[in-house]
Amino acid sequence: MPDTQNYSQKFPEIFEKQTKWIAERSNEITFVLHLGDITNNNNKEQWENASKAMNILEGKLPYAVVTGNHDIGKNGRTDVRDTDLFNQYFSYGKHSKMNGFKGAYEEGKMDNTWHEFKAGGHKWLILSLEFGPRNKVLAWASEIVKAHPKHKIIIQTHAYMYSDETRMSSERGHRWLAQSTGLAADTRSEAPNDGEQIWEKLVSLYPNVMMVVSGHVLNDGVGTLISQGKHGNTVYQMLSNYQTGVHGSENGGNGFLRILNFDIPKRTIIVKTYSPVTDTFKQETDQDFIFENVDFN
Repeated sequence: MPDTQNYSQKFPEIFEKQTKWIAERSNEITFVLHLGDITNNNNKEQWENASKAMNILEGKLPYAVVTGNHDIGKNGRTDVRDTDLFNQYFSYGKHSKMNGFKGAYEEGKMDNTWHEFKAGGHKWLILSLEFGPRNKVLAWASEIVKAHPKHKIIIQTHAYMYSDETRMSSERGHRWLAQSTGLAADTRSEAPNDGEQIWEKLVSLYPNVMMVVSGHVLNDGVGTLISQGKHGNTVYQMLSNYQTGVHGSENGGNGFLRILNFDIPKRTIIVKTYSPVTDTFKQETDQDFIFENVDFN
């Protein structure tokens, strides 16, 4: 579920239709990822709308959320890393009791968490990392990965891939970087990281990291990249975003979301883009595609 910010602000009924559709298929869906920018302006009204929609999943199936740039700072301006409202509406006390929840970077805060589940004969681990994850958060995430060498790792963070099929980086002249927000003033262990830095400091270093998913970037709102980690493992990386500002978007995104089907016997990951609101699939090749010859061993 990428970038629901405009639903929280203007179209809460679309947000609820998304989660109702997911909840009704809880026997088919193993895990739900929300890629951040849950709200647009980091205010109580929008957090209430978001919480109401996400609560539809309660008791149905596990999910993990991450903060986006619009979820922190005054009016969602990303001037400071303030997650008080996020943690009020997505509380540690509640979500730490969810099936599959295993821990957080800071006990009592949901900013950075990890979950696990079993599916298809494999153990899976979900790492959910804040917008522009700090150096100390990446170090924590590395320890989690190293401690679980038998798990397949999926990382979700709000800003990682860009719409030109590369990872976000100032060296490529990319827009909407964590390094171009108020967070850039933070240094050393507090310093934020953009996509290429996350790759270098975390993703590329471990043989069991399989996938990174992110939202955030506008333009056409999609980007796909297959890279080899330092151990020769293949890492599948995807940007998906349908919000206002993305080319051709309507009604804040019209409820489009990504469906990933991991077919272990066929060694494929099938990617579909669907809207429960319009009951339509996107047919473009960058919205409907298959990763083949996936090594699930």
